[in-house]
Amino acid sequence: MIKVGVVGALGKMGREVINAVLEADDMMLGMAVDIQRKGEDIGQILKNQPNGVLIYSDLSQALSEQMPDVVVDFTQPSSVFENAQKYLKNNTKCVIGTTGLTDGQIFTLEALSSENKTACLIAPNFSLGAVLMMMFAQKASKYFKNAEIMEFHHNQKKDAPSGTAVKTAQMMSVENSDFTYMNCPETETIQGARGANAKANVHIHSVRMPGFIASQEVIFGASGQVLTIRHDSMDRTCYMSGVLTAVRYVSQHDDFIYGLENIL
Repeated sequence: MIKVGVVGALGKMGREVINAVLEADDMMLGMAVDIQRKGEDIGQILKNQPNGVLIYSDLSQALSEQMPDVVVDFTQPSSVFENAQKYLKNNTKCVIGTTGLTDGQIFTLEALSSENKTACLIAPNFSLGAVLMMMFAQKASKYFKNAEIMEFHHNQKKDAPSGTAVKTAQMMSVENSDFTYMNCPETETIQGARGANAKANVHIHSVRMPGFIASQEVIFGASGQVLTIRHDSMDRTCYMSGVLTAVRYVSQHDDFIYGLENIL
């Protein structure tokens, strides 16, 4: 059995992860961490059925006392980097779903993972459909010289652009170094009107709106045609298969992985 800890246990994603772990035949919930409701039984809170797993508010204490095999972190962009360093320095394998890490922070975590021979998997998106959307976008990038990304999320998402959009642009840049082929010189009369300029000059436009969970369109254009690759998440349960796949992978490996597509 894989003993799993969940950090950000009372968040929307944390709750889904806990439910998925409890239903998995090869996993057990061994640790729950959140800034709220310290000392309360997580089973009582989520299922009105106590399971003996009490909520910690201190991450270091939780890791020391409960010693999970794998930690799944869905916290906040402001805290995930510090959390991830604690996991790796503690030789605790981790799956990171919180987005907002910079390239420099990811590089630091990769070095820590290698130094401590402790697996770390960071994925901007755990939905199989979203991962396929990103892979399809990379494939299409061989054949189109112009592309932009539109990403749509709920209005409680704190980072923009989304980690999925950033990762998609990075994957597209492998096939093409500039997606603004023959664009005319531009002047923004309102700053930001053309969105963020990511790798390979892929413009990313972020929408934050009630009603959305997570959606993304990658739009390719060429003379006489437009190709749109879109994925929509309708419910957070769509991420759980990917999360459990990541937990099983890191439990058996010691390497650093960025992107779920690398283990599918």
